[in-house]
Amino acid sequence: MLHGFYGGVHPADRKKTTSKVKIAAMERPPARVVLPLCGQDGESGEPLVKVGDKVSLGQLLCPATPRFAAVHASVSGTVAAIEPCLQSWGGKALSIVLENDGKDAPARPAWTPAPRRDAPQDLTPGEIVDIVRQAGIAGMGGGAFPAYLKLHSAIGRVDALLLNGAECEPYLTADERLMEERPEAVIGGTRLLMRCLALDRAVIGVEGNKYAAVAALRKQLPLRGGDVEVRTLRARYPQGSEKQLIQKLTGRRVPTGKLPADAGCVVFNVATAAAVYDAVYDAVPLTRRVVTVSGSAVAEPKNLLVPLGTPLEDLIREAGGWRAQPDRVLAGGPMMGAAQFDLSTPVTKGTSAVLGLVAAEIKPANRPEGPCLRCGRCIEACPMGLEPVYLHLYADHGRARELAGLHIMDCTECGACAYGCPARIRLVHSIRSGKQQLRSLQEKNRGEGGAG
Repeated sequence: MLHGFYGGVHPADRKKTTSKVKIAAMERPPARVVLPLCGQDGESGEPLVKVGDKVSLGQLLCPATPRFAAVHASVSGTVAAIEPCLQSWGGKALSIVLENDGKDAPARPAWTPAPRRDAPQDLTPGEIVDIVRQAGIAGMGGGAFPAYLKLHSAIGRVDALLLNGAECEPYLTADERLMEERPEAVIGGTRLLMRCLALDRAVIGVEGNKYAAVAALRKQLPLRGGDVEVRTLRARYPQGSEKQLIQKLTGRRVPTGKLPADAGCVVFNVATAAAVYDAVYDAVPLTRRVVTVSGSAVAEPKNLLVPLGTPLEDLIREAGGWRAQPDRVLAGGPMMGAAQFDLSTPVTKGTSAVLGLVAAEIKPANRPEGPCLRCGRCIEACPMGLEPVYLHLYADHGRARELAGLHIMDCTECGACAYGCPARIRLVHSIRSGKQQLRSLQEKNRGEGGAG
């Protein structure tokens, strides 16, 4: 049975440009790749190589940290630099820069591939978790949280495994093409996750506008009584958000300030499941991912399989360059993606798309911000049941204590409120500012408490 979730919006999906375009490898691989050793809020790992070292494709460059998955060489070549480099979120992170020798000479596998693809029961949960850790697999839906940590924390606590194939943001078709072209990897990876969590059933949620992907997945399954169920969902944003998908598929709600495991659920992206399949059965670490390159400014929109660390400008070049001068370039979708001012920033494990948008596609967002009309559309659109207009007002006035009472940290920054605002108020920007104000206040209070 399908359930509902509160709020949400229905932006035009704009997926037709690439939904039928098959995944293709890059014809001109990048000359350099930049591999960050930490995420936006994490500490850098300790690199295992130094400048001048020769590396092979798949070689471990940096072990996992508590907030970041292990990093492997996505090309073979030479370590050109280990230095802070600009990332798509706008800040810098310590990164390993590799000069590509064009040979893709593979490293020796660090673990033994499982011999049988039809018998995940031959593997112990501990073996699967260890392979996921060694392979550097992270959430590929955008969060990029280490998958082995999510698995480890969910073992014994969850009774529902959900796979996210919703891909509800406009333009994005990377997951859709993956499900259509490699359904056996998605289903096989799902079964490995089931084995790891000691569950006998899993559900894959796919929005109903992805007809071919749904058909491809179901072709891998029996008509009735299978261990994996594919459920079609009515298209609605932000259905792919973890908490909304849980509510839609199970009817459960994740408590405020808690994790999905506290509601007995764990969610993985379909691309993450496919990466688990490749790691277990082919001993391949996560070094590549599918990225949608689209938007009206792009000459030849494509779905590309690219080495991690590839500069965004190389993806644009691979898609034929610019058809028209873009007014905005985004890493990610138009709702939650980050605007880019420098296209040398690299593809990461969570980069699902690169979009070049002309002014006509974002014209409403360029209109001047007006006064709040008190229409309530932002409240109706918020999938978390918050009151974005008040979060905006308190944040603008620096009233961090009140923001805590309004549960500002529950905001997922999905952008549904700003999308429906007739005054074009930058609600998400204000909420991000408010979160930072609250964090600063909490740190100050902890410091004063420690001093006392």
